[in-house]
Amino acid sequence: MEILAYGVQADERPLLERALAGRHGLRCLDVFLNRDTAPLAAGYPVVSSSVNAVLDAGTLTVLAAGGTGLIAQRSTGFNNIDLDAAAGLGLTVARVSHYSPYSVAEHAWALALAVNRRLTRAANRTREFDFRLDGLLGRDVHGMTVGVVGTGKIGECFTRIAAGFGTELLGWDIAENPACRELGMTYTELPELLARADLVSLHVPLLPATHHLIDATALARMKDDAILVNSSRGGLVDSAALVETLRNGRLSGVGLDVYEEETGVFFTDRSTEGITDDVLARLVTFPQVLVTSHQAYFTRTAVGQIIEATARNIDDYAAGRRSGNTLVPALSAGTP
Repeated sequence: MEILAYGVQADERPLLERALAGRHGLRCLDVFLNRDTAPLAAGYPVVSSSVNAVLDAGTLTVLAAGGTGLIAQRSTGFNNIDLDAAAGLGLTVARVSHYSPYSVAEHAWALALAVNRRLTRAANRTREFDFRLDGLLGRDVHGMTVGVVGTGKIGECFTRIAAGFGTELLGWDIAENPACRELGMTYTELPELLARADLVSLHVPLLPATHHLIDATALARMKDDAILVNSSRGGLVDSAALVETLRNGRLSGVGLDVYEEETGVFFTDRSTEGITDDVLARLVTFPQVLVTSHQAYFTRTAVGQIIEATARNIDDYAAGRRSGNTLVPALSAGTP
């Protein structure tokens, strides 16, 4: 089958080409899939999208009209896809249900450690041969109280690392994870976790119930010198409220790998033109804030697993099979 892959990163392309070689034709684009770029897929029965694609009803209508039958998204998240519209248009939609949870958990800890020990500021100084320690005072992670919001696979990996540092562990989730309990985690209500934790890391999916889970009220509950890390989904944090919290001199560190309005900005080069998002522009000016461009998943192991799963999804579609990765049409009981 002929496949058009959107939003393919330079490091990702050879892996994708190798995975599909000999079975399917592949054309890679570095532009993201949206209503403006969807016409490029005319004549391609399969498109592969990245997490920053905008697959609303308008985009899906264009794809279906051009002959596309399968959308194979190279991510676990799919809140960017209008699944009801896809079903109505007769499209098949598949995603990657899981990949290495260590990639995200380790990056979350990299953000936490970097903002705690002021590594970005320190690196910028030493590049200019300024070797002073003023303003670089951090804290021992050992002995901190760490709050893990969401204790699924990634949250569990984050918790295991936290336990290795020798921290007190607090958790919040709709269902407790026995493995986290065994590591010494105490489950609490979210307000208590926010009030007690020195470090809060977010590992829940973005759902209507979790949108702006960390809003002005939640931020007000946190300690003035707490650290906040979000490597899950940008919409979990009310960014405007976070800016106001930082403006008031609160929070000693914030590490963000995601941002609620990242679509169209992250994964692109805006160094010569700047950005028009005033909230994001303000966030990156705070010295205790570190923003990375949705790269937590971006390890050889995780990307390889994502591509292998995407290739299987395409093979399944070509063979008329469905799997647990198939979002539309939904699997019914007894479906192979």
